[in-house]
Amino acid sequence: MLERLNQALEHLESCLDQEIDMAEVARIAAVSEYHFRRLFSALAGMPLPVYVRRRRMTLAGADVLAGELTLLDVAVRYGYGSGEAFARAFRSVHGVGPGEARRTGAVLTAQPRMSFRVVVEGSTAMRYRIVEKGPFRFLGRKARVPLVHEGANEAATAHVESLDEPTVLRMKELAGPEPEGVLSAVVHLTDSREEGAEVDYWVGVVTGPGTPPGALDALDVPAGTWAVFDNHGPYPSALQELWRDVFTQWFPSNPYTSRPGPELLRTRPVAIGAETGSQLWIPVERGGG
Repeated sequence: MLERLNQALEHLESCLDQEIDMAEVARIAAVSEYHFRRLFSALAGMPLPVYVRRRRMTLAGADVLAGELTLLDVAVRYGYGSGEAFARAFRSVHGVGPGEARRTGAVLTAQPRMSFRVVVEGSTAMRYRIVEKGPFRFLGRKARVPLVHEGANEAATAHVESLDEPTVLRMKELAGPEPEGVLSAVVHLTDSREEGAEVDYWVGVVTGPGTPPGALDALDVPAGTWAVFDNHGPYPSALQELWRDVFTQWFPSNPYTSRPGPELLRTRPVAIGAETGSQLWIPVERGGG
């Protein structure tokens, strides 16, 4: 898969001065566009559109300093219909506008071309199984929180602590098939997995399809395939490392891709640094989808 991902990046690079067909880029990688965007974000540490803009502005910066084209010609070359839009994008990357950069010979910021390789560090035991699961309804409470890659997520913790005892008891009464018990679920709102990206964070239980939600929020999940990872280690660092390694090591090395759906977690929160067991459910599909 990594070879195909790098071929896709080569194709993307050749299209920086024209409109990029992301579906075609994903086809070269032999995965769905959804998976390509999410895998890129996990591997690169930034969303795909941000990388594309930074690469375009890196090339545009060289053209601006060379002085052979008008600023409007440079803007059009990299897909901007107006000088104002180009100037905003240029300033967002370089910190100065193109006119000022040309006049002063300013120091600009370069985004290097990326290529991917997997470095297996052995930090996480990747014990997993594949489960085919029918449709279900997730009932609970949700909140909008930022992603946190290391350490405690204070917004998520506050959401858990806001749940009153009757609500938690009601969830436990409704809990159905596996994964059993009270879980958390993360629903990504964009393809970004970078630090601070907002997600819907749920606390709730898996129930049968059509279970009346009562006063709880409901999320209907269609039938599909899940990769289930078992993990044990210090909380929350071992779990955060597992989440990272699923996308940076497991996916590139296995014949599965991600698909839309909530990422489910069953764990027992403990004091920071204490050992605990966890089970992570990631929605997947086999092949390129």
